[in-house]
Amino acid sequence: MSMLQIIPFLWQTKRAVSESDRLVMTILCRDEVDIIEENIRVHAALGVDAFAVMDNGSTDGTREKLAELAKEFEVHVIDQPSQTYQQAKWMTQLAQYARKTLNARWVISNDADEFWLPEQGSLKDYLKASDSVVTVPRSNMVLTEAALEKGYHFSQATHRVLYPICYDREVQKTDDQISMLLVPISPKVIVNPTGLIKLSGGNHRAKHWCKWLSARNEPGIRVYHYPIRSWEQFEANIQHRQQLLKLPNARMGDHYRRWVRLYEGGKLYEEFKRLVANQEQLSALEHFRVAIKDSRPSSIMQQTLELSERNKPIQD
Repeated sequence: MSMLQIIPFLWQTKRAVSESDRLVMTILCRDEVDIIEENIRVHAALGVDAFAVMDNGSTDGTREKLAELAKEFEVHVIDQPSQTYQQAKWMTQLAQYARKTLNARWVISNDADEFWLPEQGSLKDYLKASDSVVTVPRSNMVLTEAALEKGYHFSQATHRVLYPICYDREVQKTDDQISMLLVPISPKVIVNPTGLIKLSGGNHRAKHWCKWLSARNEPGIRVYHYPIRSWEQFEANIQHRQQLLKLPNARMGDHYRRWVRLYEGGKLYEEFKRLVANQEQLSALEHFRVAIKDSRPSSIMQQTLELSERNKPIQD
Protein backbone atom coordinates (compact mmCIF):
# COMPACT_ATOMS: atom_id res chain seq x y z
CA MET A 1 0.00 0.00 0.00
CA SER A 2 1.47 3.34 -1.03
CA MET A 3 1.47 6.19 1.49
CA LEU A 4 1.73 8.54 -1.49
CA GLN A 5 -1.83 7.49 -2.34
CA ILE A 6 -3.20 7.46 1.21
CA ILE A 7 -1.87 10.76 2.51
CA PRO A 8 -3.73 13.04 0.01
CA PHE A 9 -6.99 11.26 0.83
CA LEU A 10 -6.46 11.54 4.62
CA TRP A 11 -5.53 15.21 4.26
CA GLN A 12 -8.68 15.85 2.26
CA THR A 13 -10.91 14.24 4.90
CA LYS A 14 -9.67 16.76 7.47
CA ARG A 15 -11.47 19.50 5.56
CA ALA A 16 -15.19 19.70 6.24
CA VAL A 17 -17.61 19.43 3.36
CA SER A 18 -18.47 22.84 1.92
CA GLU A 19 -20.64 24.37 -0.79
CA SER A 20 -17.60 24.56 -3.06
CA ASP A 21 -17.08 20.78 -3.08
CA ARG A 22 -17.92 19.43 -6.50
CA LEU A 23 -19.94 16.36 -7.36
CA VAL A 24 -19.17 15.20 -10.89
CA MET A 25 -21.09 12.59 -12.84
CA THR A 26 -19.32 10.58 -15.52
CA ILE A 27 -21.30 8.85 -18.26
CA LEU A 28 -20.26 6.45 -21.01
CA CYS A 29 -22.91 6.48 -23.73
CA ARG A 30 -23.67 5.39 -27.27
CA ASP A 31 -26.94 6.11 -29.09
CA GLU A 32 -28.87 7.29 -26.02
CA VAL A 33 -30.70 10.25 -27.54
CA ASP A 34 -34.00 9.06 -26.04
CA ILE A 35 -32.75 9.47 -22.46
CA ILE A 36 -29.53 11.51 -22.21
CA GLU A 37 -31.21 14.92 -21.89
CA GLU A 38 -33.49 13.77 -19.08
CA ASN A 39 -30.51 12.18 -17.36
CA ILE A 40 -28.45 15.35 -17.31
CA ARG A 41 -31.31 17.69 -16.46
CA VAL A 42 -32.53 15.58 -13.53
CA HIS A 43 -29.08 15.05 -12.02
CA ALA A 44 -28.15 18.72 -12.41
CA ALA A 45 -31.29 19.57 -10.42
CA LEU A 46 -30.28 17.06 -7.73
CA GLY A 47 -26.85 18.52 -7.02
CA VAL A 48 -24.48 17.32 -9.73
CA ASP A 49 -22.15 20.20 -10.58
CA ALA A 50 -20.59 18.91 -13.80
CA PHE A 51 -20.76 16.04 -16.25
CA ALA A 52 -17.91 14.27 -18.04
CA VAL A 53 -19.52 12.32 -20.87
CA MET A 54 -17.66 9.93 -23.13
CA ASP A 55 -19.51 9.38 -26.38
CA ASN A 56 -18.64 6.03 -27.95
CA GLY A 57 -19.47 6.77 -31.58
CA SER A 58 -23.16 7.69 -31.38
CA THR A 59 -24.99 8.02 -34.69
CA ASP A 60 -28.55 8.74 -33.48
CA GLY A 61 -28.13 12.40 -32.48
CA THR A 62 -26.78 11.81 -28.96
CA ARG A 63 -23.53 13.66 -29.72
CA GLU A 64 -25.43 16.66 -31.07
CA LYS A 65 -27.77 16.64 -28.06
CA LEU A 66 -24.77 16.72 -25.73
CA ALA A 67 -23.43 19.76 -27.57
CA GLU A 68 -26.78 21.52 -27.01
CA LEU A 69 -26.80 20.62 -23.32
CA ALA A 70 -23.25 21.94 -22.93
CA LYS A 71 -24.60 25.42 -23.64
CA GLU A 72 -26.84 25.18 -20.58
CA PHE A 73 -24.92 22.95 -18.17
CA GLU A 74 -21.28 22.18 -17.43
CA VAL A 75 -21.01 19.21 -19.78
CA HIS A 76 -17.58 18.08 -20.96
CA VAL A 77 -17.71 15.67 -23.90
CA ILE A 78 -14.88 13.28 -24.70
CA ASP A 79 -15.17 11.50 -28.03
CA GLN A 80 -14.17 7.84 -27.92
CA PRO A 81 -14.81 6.28 -31.36
CA SER A 82 -13.03 3.00 -30.54
CA GLN A 83 -15.26 -0.08 -30.80
CA THR A 84 -13.20 -2.14 -28.35
CA TYR A 85 -15.66 -1.40 -25.50
CA GLN A 86 -13.23 -1.08 -22.59
CA GLN A 87 -15.81 0.08 -20.07
CA ALA A 88 -13.77 -0.33 -16.87
CA LYS A 89 -10.74 1.38 -18.38
CA TRP A 90 -12.73 4.25 -19.85
CA MET A 91 -14.78 4.87 -16.72
CA THR A 92 -11.62 4.91 -14.60
CA GLN A 93 -10.13 7.44 -17.01
CA LEU A 94 -13.27 9.57 -16.73
CA ALA A 95 -13.04 9.52 -12.91
CA GLN A 96 -9.42 10.64 -13.15
CA TYR A 97 -10.42 13.38 -15.58
CA ALA A 98 -13.12 14.49 -13.12
CA ARG A 99 -10.52 14.80 -10.36
CA LYS A 100 -7.72 16.46 -12.31
CA THR A 101 -9.67 18.70 -14.67
CA LEU A 102 -13.02 19.26 -12.96
CA ASN A 103 -11.80 19.30 -9.34
CA ALA A 104 -14.27 16.63 -8.25
CA ARG A 105 -14.48 15.65 -4.60
CA TRP A 106 -16.90 12.84 -5.42
CA VAL A 107 -17.64 11.04 -8.68
CA ILE A 108 -20.79 9.20 -9.67
CA SER A 109 -19.97 6.69 -12.41
CA ASN A 110 -23.25 6.49 -14.26
CA ASP A 111 -24.91 4.95 -17.29
CA ALA A 112 -27.35 6.96 -19.40
CA ASP A 113 -30.24 4.69 -18.40
CA GLU A 114 -29.79 5.20 -14.63
CA PHE A 115 -31.22 7.89 -12.36
CA TRP A 116 -29.68 8.41 -8.91
CA LEU A 117 -32.44 9.75 -6.66
CA PRO A 118 -32.00 10.81 -3.01
CA GLU A 119 -34.82 10.28 -0.55
CA GLN A 120 -35.00 14.05 -0.24
CA GLY A 121 -32.95 17.13 -0.98
CA SER A 122 -29.66 16.92 -2.85
CA LEU A 123 -27.40 13.97 -3.59
CA LYS A 124 -24.63 15.86 -1.78
CA ASP A 125 -26.64 15.70 1.45
CA TYR A 126 -25.80 11.99 1.61
CA LEU A 127 -22.04 12.30 1.06
CA LYS A 128 -19.34 12.73 3.69
CA ALA A 129 -15.83 14.17 3.80
CA SER A 130 -14.47 10.76 4.79
CA ASP A 131 -16.11 8.79 1.97
CA SER A 132 -13.88 6.62 -0.20
CA VAL A 133 -16.41 4.26 -1.81
CA VAL A 134 -20.16 4.62 -1.25
CA THR A 135 -22.35 1.74 -2.44
CA VAL A 136 -26.00 2.44 -3.25
CA PRO A 137 -28.85 0.06 -4.15
CA ARG A 138 -30.16 -0.21 -7.72
CA SER A 139 -33.56 -1.35 -8.99
CA ASN A 140 -34.92 -2.23 -12.42
CA MET A 141 -38.05 -0.46 -13.55
CA VAL A 142 -40.81 -2.77 -14.77
CA LEU A 143 -42.24 -2.54 -18.29
CA THR A 144 -46.03 -2.47 -18.46
CA GLU A 145 -48.43 -2.58 -21.41
CA ALA A 146 -48.23 1.22 -21.63
CA ALA A 147 -44.80 0.69 -23.22
CA LEU A 148 -46.55 -0.78 -26.25
CA GLU A 149 -48.57 2.36 -26.89
CA LYS A 150 -47.58 5.09 -29.31
CA GLY A 151 -46.02 8.09 -27.59
CA TYR A 152 -44.93 6.15 -24.50
CA HIS A 153 -42.06 7.77 -22.56
CA PHE A 154 -39.85 5.76 -20.23
CA SER A 155 -40.56 8.17 -17.35
CA GLN A 156 -44.15 6.85 -17.30
CA ALA A 157 -42.96 3.59 -15.71
CA THR A 158 -44.88 3.12 -12.46
CA HIS A 159 -43.30 0.07 -10.79
CA ARG A 160 -39.84 -1.04 -9.73
CA VAL A 161 -38.52 -4.39 -8.67
CA LEU A 162 -38.46 -4.72 -4.88
CA TYR A 163 -37.42 -8.31 -4.13
CA PRO A 164 -35.88 -9.85 -7.27
CA ILE A 165 -36.37 -13.46 -8.33
CA CYS A 166 -33.10 -15.35 -7.85
CA TYR A 167 -33.12 -17.55 -10.93
CA ASP A 168 -30.10 -19.84 -11.24
CA ARG A 169 -27.43 -18.23 -13.43
CA GLU A 170 -27.58 -21.02 -15.99
CA VAL A 171 -31.36 -20.70 -16.11
CA GLN A 172 -31.00 -17.01 -16.93
CA LYS A 173 -29.05 -17.95 -20.04
CA THR A 174 -31.12 -20.90 -21.23
CA ASP A 175 -34.77 -20.61 -20.09
CA ASP A 176 -36.62 -18.43 -22.59
CA GLN A 177 -39.71 -18.09 -20.39
CA ILE A 178 -38.27 -15.99 -17.56
CA SER A 179 -38.15 -12.19 -17.28
CA MET A 180 -34.64 -10.75 -17.02
CA LEU A 181 -36.05 -7.51 -15.61
CA LEU A 182 -36.93 -9.40 -12.42
CA VAL A 183 -33.48 -10.86 -11.67
CA PRO A 184 -31.14 -9.40 -9.02
CA ILE A 185 -28.88 -6.61 -10.26
CA SER A 186 -25.70 -5.26 -8.72
CA PRO A 187 -25.52 -1.97 -6.79
CA LYS A 188 -23.51 1.03 -7.99
CA VAL A 189 -20.80 3.15 -6.40
CA ILE A 190 -19.92 6.77 -5.75
CA VAL A 191 -16.18 7.29 -5.25
CA ASN A 192 -13.75 9.85 -3.99
CA PRO A 193 -11.38 9.97 -6.98
CA THR A 194 -8.44 10.84 -4.71
CA GLY A 195 -6.97 7.41 -4.02
CA LEU A 196 -9.07 5.63 -6.64
CA ILE A 197 -7.28 2.68 -8.23
CA LYS A 198 -9.92 1.48 -10.72
CA LEU A 199 -13.60 1.03 -11.37
CA SER A 200 -14.72 -2.40 -12.44
CA GLY A 201 -17.69 -4.66 -13.08
CA GLY A 202 -19.88 -2.15 -14.93
CA ASN A 203 -19.23 0.52 -12.27
CA HIS A 204 -20.63 -1.80 -9.60
CA ARG A 205 -17.37 -1.94 -7.65
CA ALA A 206 -14.28 0.19 -7.08
CA LYS A 207 -10.76 -0.43 -5.86
CA HIS A 208 -9.58 2.43 -3.65
CA TRP A 209 -6.50 2.83 -1.50
CA CYS A 210 -8.65 3.79 1.50
CA LYS A 211 -11.64 1.54 0.94
CA TRP A 212 -10.67 -0.39 4.07
CA LEU A 213 -10.99 2.82 6.07
CA SER A 214 -14.29 4.38 5.04
CA ALA A 215 -16.26 2.34 2.50
CA ARG A 216 -19.94 2.24 3.37
CA ASN A 217 -23.47 1.64 2.09
CA GLU A 218 -25.92 4.51 1.61
CA PRO A 219 -29.61 3.47 1.52
CA GLY A 220 -30.73 7.09 1.23
CA ILE A 221 -29.90 7.07 -2.48
CA ARG A 222 -31.41 4.62 -4.96
CA VAL A 223 -30.51 4.08 -8.60
CA TYR A 224 -33.55 3.62 -10.85
CA HIS A 225 -32.57 1.60 -13.90
CA TYR A 226 -34.38 1.85 -17.27
CA PRO A 227 -32.52 -0.72 -19.40
CA ILE A 228 -35.41 -1.27 -21.83
CA ARG A 229 -37.48 1.73 -22.85
CA SER A 230 -39.00 0.79 -26.19
CA TRP A 231 -38.81 -1.97 -28.77
CA GLU A 232 -36.74 0.20 -31.12
CA GLN A 233 -34.21 1.07 -28.41
CA PHE A 234 -34.00 -2.54 -27.23
CA GLU A 235 -33.44 -3.94 -30.72
CA ALA A 236 -30.78 -1.36 -31.59
CA ASN A 237 -28.96 -2.03 -28.32
CA ILE A 238 -28.82 -5.77 -28.90
CA GLN A 239 -27.68 -5.33 -32.49
CA HIS A 240 -24.76 -3.30 -31.15
CA ARG A 241 -24.05 -5.86 -28.42
CA GLN A 242 -23.94 -8.58 -31.06
CA GLN A 243 -21.07 -6.76 -32.77
CA LEU A 244 -19.24 -6.17 -29.48
CA LEU A 245 -19.42 -9.85 -28.56
CA LYS A 246 -17.44 -10.66 -31.69
CA LEU A 247 -14.43 -8.85 -30.24
CA PRO A 248 -11.64 -10.91 -28.63
CA ASN A 249 -12.05 -11.28 -24.85
CA ALA A 250 -15.41 -9.49 -24.91
CA ARG A 251 -16.82 -9.14 -21.39
CA MET A 252 -20.54 -8.64 -21.02
CA GLY A 253 -23.35 -9.68 -18.70
CA ASP A 254 -25.17 -12.98 -19.21
CA HIS A 255 -28.40 -11.12 -19.97
CA TYR A 256 -26.83 -9.53 -23.04
CA ARG A 257 -25.50 -12.88 -24.22
CA ARG A 258 -29.01 -14.28 -23.82
CA TRP A 259 -30.55 -11.42 -25.79
CA VAL A 260 -27.99 -11.68 -28.58
CA ARG A 261 -28.75 -15.41 -28.84
CA LEU A 262 -32.47 -14.68 -29.10
CA TYR A 263 -31.85 -11.91 -31.64
CA GLU A 264 -29.83 -14.25 -33.80
CA GLY A 265 -32.63 -16.79 -33.54
CA GLY A 266 -35.27 -14.27 -34.60
CA LYS A 267 -36.92 -14.33 -31.15
CA LEU A 268 -35.96 -10.97 -29.69
CA TYR A 269 -39.41 -9.40 -30.14
CA GLU A 270 -40.93 -12.39 -28.33
CA GLU A 271 -38.50 -11.62 -25.49
CA PHE A 272 -39.54 -7.97 -25.50
CA LYS A 273 -43.22 -8.90 -25.19
CA ARG A 274 -42.33 -11.32 -22.39
CA LEU A 275 -40.70 -8.45 -20.48
CA VAL A 276 -43.94 -6.45 -20.61
CA ALA A 277 -46.23 -7.17 -17.66
CA ASN A 278 -49.98 -6.97 -18.22
CA GLN A 279 -52.26 -5.82 -15.41
CA GLU A 280 -52.89 -9.34 -14.10
CA GLN A 281 -49.18 -10.13 -14.01
CA LEU A 282 -48.40 -6.77 -12.42
CA SER A 283 -50.94 -7.46 -9.68
CA ALA A 284 -49.31 -10.84 -9.01
CA LEU A 285 -45.87 -9.23 -8.80
CA GLU A 286 -47.25 -6.70 -6.32
CA HIS A 287 -48.99 -9.43 -4.32
CA PHE A 288 -45.76 -11.36 -3.86
CA ARG A 289 -43.71 -8.17 -3.30
CA VAL A 290 -41.53 -8.83 -6.31
CA ALA A 291 -42.45 -5.35 -7.52
CA ILE A 292 -44.01 -2.29 -5.93
CA LYS A 293 -45.56 0.90 -7.21
CA ASP A 294 -43.04 3.73 -6.98
CA SER A 295 -44.02 7.09 -8.42
CA ARG A 296 -40.98 9.02 -7.13
CA PRO A 297 -38.85 8.84 -10.28
CA SER A 298 -41.75 9.80 -12.54
CA SER A 299 -42.72 12.69 -10.27
CA ILE A 300 -39.15 13.98 -9.92
CA MET A 301 -38.54 13.77 -13.66
CA GLN A 302 -41.77 15.57 -14.49
CA GLN A 303 -41.13 18.37 -12.00
CA THR A 304 -37.50 18.76 -13.08
CA LEU A 305 -38.23 18.78 -16.79
CA GLU A 306 -41.11 21.25 -16.39
CA LEU A 307 -38.83 23.57 -14.42
CA SER A 308 -36.03 23.16 -16.97
CA GLU A 309 -38.42 24.02 -19.80
CA ARG A 310 -39.47 27.24 -18.06
CA ASN A 311 -35.84 28.19 -17.36
CA LYS A 312 -34.40 27.36 -20.78
CA PRO A 313 -32.49 30.25 -22.27
CA ILE A 314 -34.30 32.02 -25.11
CA GLN A 315 -32.77 31.16 -28.48
CA ASP A 316 -31.83 33.99 -30.81
